[in-house]
Order: sequence, then structure tokens, then C-alpha cells
Amino acid sequence: MSRPMILQDAVAMRAMLIAAGLLCSSAAAAASASTADYPARTVRMLVGFAPGGGTDVLARLFGQRFIEAWGQNVIVDNRVGAGGNIAAEIAARASPDGYTLLMAVSSIVINESLYAKVGYSTVRDFVPIGLSGVSTNVIAVHPSVKAQSMRELLDLAKARPGELTYASPGIGQASHLAIELLSTMTGLKLVHVPFNGGGPSVAAAVAGQTQVLTASLPTALPHIRSGKLRALGVTSTRRTPLAPELPTIAESASLKDYEADVWYGLLAPAGTPAPIVAKLNAEMGRVLALPAVRERFATLGFEPVSTTPAQFAQLIRADLAKWQKVVRDSGARAE
Repeated sequence: MSRPMILQDAVAMRAMLIAAGLLCSSAAAAASASTADYPARTVRMLVGFAPGGGTDVLARLFGQRFIEAWGQNVIVDNRVGAGGNIAAEIAARASPDGYTLLMAVSSIVINESLYAKVGYSTVRDFVPIGLSGVSTNVIAVHPSVKAQSMRELLDLAKARPGELTYASPGIGQASHLAIELLSTMTGLKLVHVPFNGGGPSVAAAVAGQTQVLTASLPTALPHIRSGKLRALGVTSTRRTPLAPELPTIAESASLKDYEADVWYGLLAPAGTPAPIVAKLNAEMGRVLALPAVRERFATLGFEPVSTTPAQFAQLIRADLAKWQKVVRDSGARAE
């Protein structure tokens, strides 16, 4: 090959490399501008549960505050079914551009063990943005049950194995697994009676159809206050400001490591740019610091909790391992 042709090929190759570099630079600049302008259009926040529930209420609360801060619309999209899995699967497949978010509840990590097959991995398919808050469950009994504390209930159940029943809002719900965790730690044997939601399960316990109830504290508290149910303890690590007179299960049963809180937090599809994640996390922190929001949380029975994305990721990994063991040991399954 002649020298002129070699030079000609080299010049052509150099031109191609320069063009490719310019294209990459343009793409990077466009991506940077897109991140800086975020959000420039409507953001969709997926919720896996019906309107009016705790996850939906929090999504709408944050959505409204985001609208006020950004001047862009935020639509809460309720995709109900399969314990929240439908919404999670849609979010996992969405474009990682910050315009599709998921308001998740801690059952998202439980479901990976509870269901034979789910269409997502919480660790692989999502990037954590931050926690929004936590709530607690309560374990209570009908007044006819001769147990004034969790320790006394454990002793009673031990003396009458397989006789006592407990109501829960459904298989795989956090309140159901709160009892199953207790069973793995103490050998407690209660017969599970699942219902379709917190309201029906509380009604059954109030009527004496079951001796024991596990439910969210806000759902059961009016009946505890009226004396129709006797609370034995809450499942959080600390007493709750909503009912500070109630001991924790850890206190009442002398179980130092017992904890079955319910957390709520915002996730985005894996690959969402770090600057967008950081912006969303900062906005969540700002919202959680507002006195009006904190007051609203207290009314709803939630405790506001602000975390970094890394702290939220650590919690998710720890809960995956914890609930995987509880589900395996209890034999709980959801169809």
C-alpha cells in the first residue's frame, strides 16, 4: 500500500474518532442538562396498594409537597395486587430517568421470599432514595384472655398449644410476620386466621372470634382505648409517641432483639442518575422536617425518619436476610 493511501486512511480514522468523541461529549452534556433540569415534566409515583392506605397516604403527602417545590405535576398511580408486586414490577421495568418512582413498604422485601416467583429483585432492580417513615404493629388480646402481658401470653400458649388463634390482615402482611418472628424466637404456637385487611381482622378479635390480634397500631388503637381489646405490646424497638403507655414486645416478653417495624420509602429504577437520586433524597429530607408534615405523621400513626440512600440500602439488605429466615422457618406462602 502506498504512503499517500496510508496517510489518507489515518486522516479518515482520526476524523471518525473526533466525531465519536464529539458525539459522546454531546450526549454527556445533554444528560447533564437533563439531570440539572430535573424534573422537567410529570413524575409518576407508583403505589402497590389501594387509595386510603398508609402507603398511598404517604405517597400523596410527598407528591403534593414535591409539586409545590418543583412546579411540576406528580401523579400517584395505584397498581393494586399481589401484595404490592404489580407496582414493584412496573417500576423495576421503567426507564431509569427519575420520572417513575415507587413508594414502597417493607413488604417488598418480604415478598421475595413469600411468593414463589416475583418479577423483580429489590437490590438488583432498584436504587434506594430514602426512608419516609416507619409505623408499628401491636399485639393485643380479647379481654376474656387471661394474659396481662406478652410474657403471660407466651406462658398461656405454652400451656394450651394449638388452642389459641390470632387474626391478621392477611398472609405475608407485616403484622402476620410479626407473630411468626415471635414464634421463631420463643416457640410460640398460635393458629393463624388470616383476613382480607386490617378492618375485618380487628372486628373478629373485638367480637372474640379470635383470642389474639396482630394489626397496625392506628387500626387497633381505638378499640384498645375503649377496652374492647387489651394491648400487650408494640413491635417497634422503642415505645411509640402515639401510645407511650404501651410497652414494646421486647420489654413485655424480655426479648432484647425483637423488632417488627413497618417502613415506607422511595425507590427508583436501577440506573437512575446519582444527581437525581441525591436531589430526591434532599427534597424528602426537607419535607420530613416541616412541622406540618410531622404533625400529620403523628396523626396517622407514623414516625418520620430521614436517611441517606446508603442507609436505606443497608436496611433493605438486612431486612431481606431477616425476613427470608422468618418465612422459611414459618412455612408461610402466598399464591
